[in-house]
Amino acid sequence: MPGIVHRDVTARGVRLRVVEEGDGPRVVLLHGLFADHRTWDGVREKLKGSCRVIAPDLPGFGQSEIPPTSRFAYDIDAFTEALTDLYAGLEIGRAALVGHGLGAAVAMTVAARHPELVSHLILIGAHAYTDGSRAEIRLSRAPLLGSLVFKQLVSRTLFRAYFRGRLLSPGARVENSEIDALYEAFNAPAARGAALAALRATQDTRPIIACTGRIQTSTLVIWGSADAVYPAQLGHRLARQIRGAGLELVDAGHLVPVERPDRIAELIERFVFGERHGRITPVR
Repeated sequence: MPGIVHRDVTARGVRLRVVEEGDGPRVVLLHGLFADHRTWDGVREKLKGSCRVIAPDLPGFGQSEIPPTSRFAYDIDAFTEALTDLYAGLEIGRAALVGHGLGAAVAMTVAARHPELVSHLILIGAHAYTDGSRAEIRLSRAPLLGSLVFKQLVSRTLFRAYFRGRLLSPGARVENSEIDALYEAFNAPAARGAALAALRATQDTRPIIACTGRIQTSTLVIWGSADAVYPAQLGHRLARQIRGAGLELVDAGHLVPVERPDRIAELIERFVFGERHGRITPVR
């Protein structure tokens, strides 16, 4: 596949934007909340020489269609069904599946329900444990105030402050222009509504945790050691719950693929091509 390709694919009746690049074993990259396929730009650049990298925008995010909640539930089941449809539409077959945050919760669910689709599972800062103390969770639960804040009051300045204060580690070398690009995608009224709907619909993580006992795929858990959203001990906990999983801590905040794309690409290559890059030891 020469160069980078942008295409639209219909999955569960929703138009999804997909970015593909490279040739070789397939690696599917799933972004998290308040993000899109650009989360993976640096990782994709490093992997394109050895893999066919496939990075979709999930329904409601980035350049994908933003369906109303009457058409799309924005819960883990809905995202999982859309992804399996995408696999069929692109004839992906068996692939390494990498997810960050919300995308990792979707990846776990796909691996548990459709093991034939997943050769390797890589989970980065996974949304796997409920934490009602998070400010964004508490805010989203307020029916009127939550809608007002998300749909009208989140400015570019507040969005930047949230990324700098919560999603990135102190002093992270990430340009404001990168954050502003994500803000522009978030800033449309429908996109703000989709982000709020996803935040509300995925708060109960019990079904996600229930999937961990059914995952038979080789799994690597990656976590930012300075993650302020999901503390690193949750990475240890998740790696222990998935049989045979390995664990790697990376010097970064929650947005590990953005802060440390070279390191994430290296870990993906080590895990997918273990014989060439050195194996990763499972957590005991």
